[in-house]
Amino acid sequence: MAKLQLDAPLNLCWTFYESKFGCAMSKVVLILYYSRHGATQTMANSIALGVEKSGLEARLRCVPEVSDNLQSMQHPVPNTGDPYVVKQDLDDCCALALGSPTRFGNMAAPLKYFLDDTSAQWLAGTLENKPACVFTSTSSMHGGQESTLLTMMIPLFHHGMILCGLPYSNPELHTTSSGGSPYGVTHLAQGDNKSKLTLEEQTLCIEQGRRLAVLAAKLDH
Repeated sequence: MAKLQLDAPLNLCWTFYESKFGCAMSKVVLILYYSRHGATQTMANSIALGVEKSGLEARLRCVPEVSDNLQSMQHPVPNTGDPYVVKQDLDDCCALALGSPTRFGNMAAPLKYFLDDTSAQWLAGTLENKPACVFTSTSSMHGGQESTLLTMMIPLFHHGMILCGLPYSNPELHTTSSGGSPYGVTHLAQGDNKSKLTLEEQTLCIEQGRRLAVLAAKLDH
């Protein structure tokens, strides 16, 4: 049988885009969320605190509501809270924290609507090799926290991101009686003030932000 002779090794890599490893690191961690009643936004703020304690910039962004009323127009700027996300934020960031309340064990429609429109960023490899984490809030203890986190990870894997959770070296994961998960931080929204985090939840949110920022810095070296 004749042997194939090669003058140079085959290059079997895809050529959609160039890898982002070795490029100058952005200092911005994008914290992108949807929040209906304020609980997920409160988590985002605590994650931002952990990011900035690590020396990076936290950029808080939300997504607008979606509607089945084709005549309604969304205001370009929200009346309160953080600005709406734009695609450039994905280019600018060195890491992404993605948050949503649970909707039947999955992310809320407004966040999925935004992600479904990121095909151009997927083809360009905008988020490839960047670390990411996910976070969620539910109104009941068994309301789908872990399934929401796991399904939120799927589009991030498609984008080539590196997912990080929370290890059990964080003692709050052992003591919490509300939110908390190794897949990402969670919040149990119950009582009169549903957006108020417990001490364990807040500590875990800060640690999630810190861990994400540290990982982003390590991947740049």
